[in-house]
Formats: sequence, C-alpha cells, structure tokens
Amino acid sequence: MYVPDAERWNHNIEYHPLLANAVAGARDVLDVGCGEGMLARRIRLDGAAVTGIDPDPTSIELARDQSPDGDITYLRADFLDHPFAPQSFDGIVSIAALHHMDTAKALTRMRDLLRPGGTLAVVGMARNDFPADLPWEAAALLTSIKDRLFRAQWAHPSPVVWPPPHTYAETRRTAEQIMPGIRYRRHVLWRFSLVWTKPDPAGVDSDIV
Repeated sequence: MYVPDAERWNHNIEYHPLLANAVAGARDVLDVGCGEGMLARRIRLDGAAVTGIDPDPTSIELARDQSPDGDITYLRADFLDHPFAPQSFDGIVSIAALHHMDTAKALTRMRDLLRPGGTLAVVGMARNDFPADLPWEAAALLTSIKDRLFRAQWAHPSPVVWPPPHTYAETRRTAEQIMPGIRYRRHVLWRFSLVWTKPDPAGVDSDIV
C-alpha cells in the first residue's frame, strides 16, 4: 500500500533532516543509494537539482513513479563505476548505503565528485564492537521501543545488507584518512553520520586578500 512521504517514519527517515540541512543551498546534489527516492524528493523541495543513483531496478522504478514531473534524475547504475565527471556536485548525500559498497572506494569517489566548497553528508550503519558498544546498543533498543509505541514504522522496499562489514571505529578511521577534518558523530538509532566540506583554495585566497 502506498504511504505518502509525510506519513512515513523509520530509523533512516529519522535522519533525513540532518542530511537535507547539511546540503541546504547546494545547486547540484547527488543522492548515493537513493532507493525509492524519498530523500531526493525532500532535497528537491529546497530547489536543488537532484540526481539519485541506485543499482536496484525496483527501487529506481518506484522512485521514478513517485516523481512524475521528471524533475529528479534517477540512474540505475553502480555508483562506483558510473562515469560522472570529477567535481560534478556541490552536495552529496547518502543514507544507509555506504555499507553496501567498499567503504574506502565509495568515500574516495564521493570526495572526488565534490566541488571545492561543497558538502558531503552521509548517514550510515556499522557493526557493534562488544563489549565496548554495549551502552550504545542498550540506548538504541530503549529508544526504538519507545518510538514504536507512538509511531508506525514504514518498511522501505530497498534491498537490505546485514550485518555491516565494518565496526563504527573502523568506519571512522577510514573516513578520517580519506577526508581529514571530517565530522563523525555516533547516533542513538544504530546510525553514524559523516559531514565534510571540501576545502576551497580559491575561497581561502580571497579571504586573505
């Protein structure tokens, strides 16, 4: 049964505002692993030109059906192989898709596709490292139980990959090696976020002058 975007909620949708706000003001945004396009549609409302890419044919078909105006470009393709030109976007977002790919290759590709001054924002999933992550797991379970008492969880139609191949600590180290200065944050509902603005040498020079 079709559920309007405004009535949907799940652990990924909870973090859509974080991603949309991170790229607010961007002109050209790429949504990596766009699924059926809910995040892409939200960002499009802010006026950006949005491209969504996902290898799953069913997800892309659903995304196109839900964007009948054709104002979002959806590509059924492998993000790591698709021939985007370098520095094609000033905003790149991704929700719960990084662990579907080789993490280092995916983050490197995102870095290279971002224009100087542009922003990357990723919300991803990782594997707990017990016993160190036990407090996080307990907090996530309690928060999820509370949320489910008051909200119906929308089941997304996109493929699921579980468990994630890397721990939170491993993912953080990889991201910091590829994009020094990246902001990593651990979130309660089994998620982490990465936010990074690509240095703009031209902007630095103009500020000095």
